[in-house]
Amino acid sequence: MKEKFERKYKEKKPVVAICYDFDKTLSPDDMQAQGYIQSVGFDIKDFWKESNQLAENNDMDQNLAYMYKMYLEAEGNMVFNKNTLAEYGAKVKLFNGVEEWFERIREYGSQKNVIVEHYIISSGLKEMIEGTKPAKEGAFTKIYASSFYYSERGVAKWPAQVVNYTNKTQFLFRIEKGVLDINDPGVNDYFQPDKIRVPFRNMVYIGDSDTDIPCMKLVNSYGGYSIGVYNPDSKDKTKVYKMIKDNRIKLFAPADYSEGSEIDDLVKMIIDRTSANEKIENKYTACINEVKNEEKYDDRDEDEQRQDEIVSCLEISKNFAYTHHIIREAKKYKNWNDNQKDRLFKALKDNAQIKWILGDDDVYKFYFKLIECADETQEIIKDVRTMLKNVEKN
Repeated sequence: MKEKFERKYKEKKPVVAICYDFDKTLSPDDMQAQGYIQSVGFDIKDFWKESNQLAENNDMDQNLAYMYKMYLEAEGNMVFNKNTLAEYGAKVKLFNGVEEWFERIREYGSQKNVIVEHYIISSGLKEMIEGTKPAKEGAFTKIYASSFYYSERGVAKWPAQVVNYTNKTQFLFRIEKGVLDINDPGVNDYFQPDKIRVPFRNMVYIGDSDTDIPCMKLVNSYGGYSIGVYNPDSKDKTKVYKMIKDNRIKLFAPADYSEGSEIDDLVKMIIDRTSANEKIENKYTACINEVKNEEKYDDRDEDEQRQDEIVSCLEISKNFAYTHHIIREAKKYKNWNDNQKDRLFKALKDNAQIKWILGDDDVYKFYFKLIECADETQEIIKDVRTMLKNVEKN
């Protein structure tokens, strides 16, 4: 059966996914402020002031507000379609070295037996990014950015996609699993660790400001590399200093992407490290698979194996969204053996990511059901019952 959505799968070679914000990361200024705002007769500061005020007055997402403002101000000034936005995108200035960067880094990865893919995750406009020279030359595996829905005549009518700092992280999970289409629900599926296409340890996120923090924090927490960049002309490091003090980024460098620059050296070192590290990971996977093939492991049926995997995932879960996902998987099973129950109870006590959301309906009901027939003489059962009662009181 043919898949409805195109997906990417685990490669024989390791994949490094480099994800970029756009404005002030690859370009020195907001893309809308490099021709478009001026062409509709606005001062740049006034445009953003009115756009932000529109958002505030109407409890509106700021990105929806600027998209509406662009659409509104185009009336009587231009035909507001893909071609127009792409033409403005073609005028967007890029930092030094950006145009040659993507292919050069991809080629370096190839020399190290690593596949390098470049992704944009931006609150800017997809149509404008698509008009830039790198995009037209196929630099990006995928561009995730705000975009418009167009009428049959090709005129923008409505937002089709809005990307803001809080929902940017979803695209990292899509890249991780190779489930790149924004409508593909497969992003919520469980993937065996050895089937993950781009483990977070092989991700690089490059950004410049607070709007990138959720992505930076996520990549950091899972062993990847978050790099903060600053304008090489102003040399203002205020934001990157704060981000590194707040443990949001691991590294920072000027946004100069020319060969031999700081960020060029950093990314190449990450590729070098990935090349070596994945050989160790492959050996680890081989060892695990060998154990799985042992007779004693094969005695377990598929459900028992899957339940063991679920317990292991809960034990190491590092974020609330993933914990909820694993709990949904766990609730599919009614019978747990004594060892699995002990581990599940211990996970609740030891892993703060579960403990903090015990009051959430799905987590509470799972543990309440699990403990119904538990042996009251066990100390851990008493502790878990106390935790559940505390939730009920609150």
